[in-house]
Amino acid sequence: MALWQSEWVCDRLAAAWPDGRFEIVQIDTKGDEVIDRPLPEIGGKGLFTEELEAALRSGAVDLAVHSLKDLPTDPAEGLKLGAVCEREDPRDAWVSAAGGPRDLSAARAAARVGTGSERRRAQVLASRPDLQVASIRGNVETRLRKLDAGQYDAVIVAAAGLLRLGLAERITSYLDPPDWLSAPGQGAVAVESRKDDPGIDELLRPIDDPVARAETSAERTLLATLQGGCQVPVGARARVQGEALVLHALIATGDGSQLIRAQGRGERGKPEELGVRVAQDLLGRGGEAIVATFREAGSGG
Repeated sequence: MALWQSEWVCDRLAAAWPDGRFEIVQIDTKGDEVIDRPLPEIGGKGLFTEELEAALRSGAVDLAVHSLKDLPTDPAEGLKLGAVCEREDPRDAWVSAAGGPRDLSAARAAARVGTGSERRRAQVLASRPDLQVASIRGNVETRLRKLDAGQYDAVIVAAAGLLRLGLAERITSYLDPPDWLSAPGQGAVAVESRKDDPGIDELLRPIDDPVARAETSAERTLLATLQGGCQVPVGARARVQGEALVLHALIATGDGSQLIRAQGRGERGKPEELGVRVAQDLLGRGGEAIVATFREAGSGG
């Protein structure tokens, strides 16, 4: 998927700048290499970005391409979010084995559902505490192979990955908002660049999508305001509606026994204000206690 995203960005840059020359430099990250343990156990989101950001700072590369949902909300020193490209479908997808359940509600009791996300785990258990939620890592193809081999009755993955790889036929059903919320920034490809580099800023301007930028800014600001890190199950979905922006969000305990929701409406041009407001609403409704529990667990307390 990382290579697909890089090629996709290169194609768009080449279309905008036909006289330009763009080269892909492949860099493996720890997050790509360690696929047998859940992300929180090996360090979280930064595992997909640290090596790329080091190459960007050193000048070995001029741009770093990421799945925006994997990019930490804290700005990296000397770097910035140079572009948020046009967003693919941000929903999660329910993918069943042959003859398996058509959706979450149709799953048999004790069915085994695979996911590598604490957010997905919490939402499954909040809706269906009778199901078994099992960890799964690896790229899209690896997860589908494990499903087809009978290790799971269904898996939940980002719809965007399946759609981009031409695997739309594998989607059994979509998990729709606002009842089910995906990860902040899901479906968006981000391009990270160095600060104070006007030439690169100009290069990226044609591929920076204002709708995707507004929606994901609200979602990521909410996540940053909660200050829960990658371990806290947080879902968010913002949508531009004319000049307005609507944001739905949730925070949950890992076992789904508590799931708190909030929503808000604001100005499209002020996504950060909306993200802060909805995050504060979540915290005030009981989210602060959930975040505190995860912080204590992370510190060994």
